[in-house]
Amino acid sequence: MSKSLKVTFALLSAALAFVAGVTLFGDNIRKYFGATCGALAGNPDVAYRKSMRTFGENTAYGNDGATASVDSLQRKPMRHFNSGAYAEAPAPSQRTERLASNAYTRTENDPLSTFAVDVDTASYALFRRAVKGDRLPSADTVRVEEWVNYFRYRIPEPNPDEGAFHVALEAAPSPFALSQHILKVSLQGRHVAKAQRKPTHLVFLVDTSGSMNGEDRLELAKTSMKLAVAGLNPADTVTISTYAGDVRTVLDTTPARDRKIIEAAIDGLSSGGGTAMGSGLELAYQHAVRMAGANRVSRVVVLTDGDTNLGRNQTADAMLESISRYVKEGVTLSTIGFGMGNYRDDLMERLANKGNGNCYYIDSEREARRVFQEQLGGTMEVIAQDVKIQVEFDPTAVRGYRLLGYENRAIADNDFRKDAVDAGEIGAGHTVTALYELDLTGEGSTVATVRVRAKKPGDSEVAEQRFTLPRHQVRESLSTTSSDLRFALAVAGTADLLRGTTPTDDRGFARIHSLAEDAVDGQEDREEFLTLLGKLRELMSPRLVRNANSTRY
Repeated sequence: MSKSLKVTFALLSAALAFVAGVTLFGDNIRKYFGATCGALAGNPDVAYRKSMRTFGENTAYGNDGATASVDSLQRKPMRHFNSGAYAEAPAPSQRTERLASNAYTRTENDPLSTFAVDVDTASYALFRRAVKGDRLPSADTVRVEEWVNYFRYRIPEPNPDEGAFHVALEAAPSPFALSQHILKVSLQGRHVAKAQRKPTHLVFLVDTSGSMNGEDRLELAKTSMKLAVAGLNPADTVTISTYAGDVRTVLDTTPARDRKIIEAAIDGLSSGGGTAMGSGLELAYQHAVRMAGANRVSRVVVLTDGDTNLGRNQTADAMLESISRYVKEGVTLSTIGFGMGNYRDDLMERLANKGNGNCYYIDSEREARRVFQEQLGGTMEVIAQDVKIQVEFDPTAVRGYRLLGYENRAIADNDFRKDAVDAGEIGAGHTVTALYELDLTGEGSTVATVRVRAKKPGDSEVAEQRFTLPRHQVRESLSTTSSDLRFALAVAGTADLLRGTTPTDDRGFARIHSLAEDAVDGQEDREEFLTLLGKLRELMSPRLVRNANSTRY
């Protein structure tokens, strides 16, 4: 072999070795130099963030346990509502990656925190189903706000002359960091008596594909529908459509007073065939839009195990665009999930958000009664649409803050009064609670001013309400605050542990358990949470042992 050929062969071999090395180890190499594709694209998952445990310090935990200065953490969540669509949101045919937790924000740089309300609870019910089945839930399904809002809190009713909402504000020292305080912002919507509700038209869209076979799927869905029908007024109406290998209407519009006819149609449902959700949604919306109007509630309720394709000639973007058009016609959407395995939590949540509705997960008849019996009035009677909350912190009193959860409900601050920007809806009697970590200065007279802005249903009229928290109302100790704040904090802390926002160790579980145990107040749901927390601790025990020597409070 000639010398030139030997040189050429050596260079070619070196090039091939380099390409192979980059292919095998490129992620680690790029991470070492801070040049991952995610970092270049601004992926929040690769950005440093403050944790509950380190909030009061000048460092933050990154993905590899390294520290970063507080100044490197000044950013807003990347995902936000933008004219009714999520910016840079992935197609629902792909599983969405978990959003990074909200970052610590210096008040002097940005005193405003703005988000859309969220009364979904599916994330917590999924957690409960997983833990009861001796499994850890996927961190991708853990949404802090849905955990916190699963539980009931005592919030004063709005005064008749106050508006549609009352906001209760409460703050106290945090049990997780000496220099940190916790702020609870709780919104209560006005109640509407059943006799005063607008006429309602429900279109049940039932997934009857083969994967829905089972007591915890189609049979539980049937129970849920019967509970909903039992809570309707006699003049309300019901339509039932199904989708599997094809789509069809099994019950045309029928008054709720004809309950036996409706229940017979429900009992006749059976599973089998493939799945074509997109085509089913189109049919259901066609039924719903015919009954929509300013004086009537028209809602599509999808009941599915989420194991679905979109249907022939149907793309994700086309389906979401179709939903958006129907929202403008006055039709809202609720997604109800059943079963485990291939359940698409990400798809169900995004559909509900796009449809100005709610996302629930039903894992038992008890949960079915909670959603379709106890909370039916709030689901049926919407009292406000495009509800936005903006919290303004006084830089004199608050050095910095972090919102727990609501990452995919964030709204740009300057969009708060842009009424064309889409946001969430509130039903009669619904409550919404948000928690903030605060770094207080000990000065100033006002900690926070909360503004709520919303439209009347089916109307362009907009109302804005304002509430404040004076600094002198901040409690001096956590023990003197309400059990609601303590319990909500325990729930949020558990969700943060599962999301990896806070380092996990056994002492963390002990503190959270003690916090929740002292705030049960005889409520069955809270008692159940304590039981789940104990089981979660056992499931996570290998991780606790692994992290025991490397994590400090």
